[in-house]
Amino acid sequence: MKKFKTAIVGVGFIGVAHIEALRRLGNIEVVAICDQFDIEKKAKQLNVSHYYTDYKEMIEKEDLDFIHICTPNNTHYDIASYAMNKHINIVLEKPMTVTAEEAKKLLVLSKALNVTAAVNFHNRLYPATSHIKHMISNNQIGHVFSIQGVYIQDWLLYQTDYSWRLNSKTSGKTRAVADIGSHWLDLMEYMTGQKIVEVLAEFQTVYPTRKKATQPLKTFETASSEMTYDEMPIDTEDVAVITFKTNEGSLGNVYVSQMAAGKKNRIQLLISGEKASIEWSLDDLSNISVGYRDQANKVITKDQLLMPEVQSLIDYPTGHMEGFPDAFKQNFKNIYYSSTHPDALKRYAGFEDGLRQMVLNDKIYESANDRKWVKIDD
Repeated sequence: MKKFKTAIVGVGFIGVAHIEALRRLGNIEVVAICDQFDIEKKAKQLNVSHYYTDYKEMIEKEDLDFIHICTPNNTHYDIASYAMNKHINIVLEKPMTVTAEEAKKLLVLSKALNVTAAVNFHNRLYPATSHIKHMISNNQIGHVFSIQGVYIQDWLLYQTDYSWRLNSKTSGKTRAVADIGSHWLDLMEYMTGQKIVEVLAEFQTVYPTRKKATQPLKTFETASSEMTYDEMPIDTEDVAVITFKTNEGSLGNVYVSQMAAGKKNRIQLLISGEKASIEWSLDDLSNISVGYRDQANKVITKDQLLMPEVQSLIDYPTGHMEGFPDAFKQNFKNIYYSSTHPDALKRYAGFEDGLRQMVLNDKIYESANDRKWVKIDD
């Protein structure tokens, strides 16, 4: 088995999740990390011997097979293009870039240099979501004609909640849509095999200004009453409602919010077909609910996921949940294996999929801004 040498750029909440998942695979060594803040402290905590504040210096000094980019969106293009030009494979956190133009350039470059290039849409790699994909492709629920769902969180509920993600200069045109809505949209298209061809969207920004603590806060960390604040104007959406049509005639909608009190990280989909409906939620991620009109409804549990394509995603026996960290692990396993086995089943989202989400982001923004249906270009 090939041994890989990997570096992580951006060692916040999600960067640490990448490191933990990679180490569980056994054949990947995280040889270096790069961050602008407290990098020596982070390196000691994570037991990584080499650390940098300059990603270019790290790339020049380390002999890397892969680099994982977990930094603010507006840095993705520069870091990824620099690394790919050094023939290093890439795993990018979503969204891929801040513009579709940047994403297209990265896709073209990755193909020209023949490097593995992935975006971390990890929700594809849960056993249940993979099983649903194969149920639909095998016509077990009939033709799908409607799709509904939500992706909701509450970590930006208060006016004192602030993150770089709220600023369009670092995040891009959309925020809630790009940050979490893109996960739902990618998962929906992946599972159903259908593509969105037209969108109608409405945005809501609850707080025109927010109070940014003058001392740094971690992602998901709540500000305290003792802190001092700066008033910051907000130019991105807190809430989005998106109605869409697909290439197979399905009608759907999704509600996206980072201000739904008590909903920490809920992803939910209801997919309706002519024979049956399927419902899946991250709150109950091991189970699939199947609804019928003329027979008893049923729940497909993890121990009933018998398809060969799904069995390879199950590492623990019945009764042992495989959750968020495991989806990361399975995604990275597929990405790294595919880098040396081009004919392997590719489950992960590539740069084509990352570009697809950037195009959808732009069209959803256009629809919300112009208050009209907008077609998705081929």
